[in-house]
Amino acid sequence: MSYAENLWLFFTLLFGIIIVPGMDMVFVLANSLTGGRASGLSATAGIMAGGVLHTLYAALGVSVVLHLVPQLFNMLLLAGALYIAWIGFSLLRSAITIGSIERAVQLSRWASFRQGALTSLMNPKAYLFMLAVYPQFLKPQFGPIWSQAAVMALMIALTQLAVYGGLALAAGRGRDLLVGSPAATVAIGRAAGLVLIAVAVFTVWHGWAAVR
Repeated sequence: MSYAENLWLFFTLLFGIIIVPGMDMVFVLANSLTGGRASGLSATAGIMAGGVLHTLYAALGVSVVLHLVPQLFNMLLLAGALYIAWIGFSLLRSAITIGSIERAVQLSRWASFRQGALTSLMNPKAYLFMLAVYPQFLKPQFGPIWSQAAVMALMIALTQLAVYGGLALAAGRGRDLLVGSPAATVAIGRAAGLVLIAVAVFTVWHGWAAVR
């Protein structure tokens, strides 16, 4: 698999995760409904900053493993693939709906940014996900780990900006989609589940082929 194919696979997985309705998305919409587009975009920027920090610790963890115990890398890949598959099956069986999105207390732009970053950083599932996903795509044959991590961090930030920023710019319609169309949110979650399972299967298959 080439580096370009690796990045496309990562983007497919990334987009599938970000579009699943969750607390980051609800936080952006709540701020947009209360403080307008500027507040929603500030919250989006905070979540993007939190995503960059998640990228840094994930890349550091992979670098440490490769440097100290390189034999564990394949085991880390397998564990990550199993975790991704588990998330995928969970999403397929779930029925994600958003009951309501209440207006938040109106915050300054800086406060929206700060709370957006904290919302991202305090999400325990994000830590598990980053530690499971990143080893699948940070590969020594594609060059320095940190340069690969920088590219992926940029991809994460731009995807978050497109999805969450787009909702911030159209907060009313975004709320109607999430609250008024439960079937749409269920479909999004289950489609993302299929994407995760496909990526997990491909990862295991590619890893098995590499060691043959």
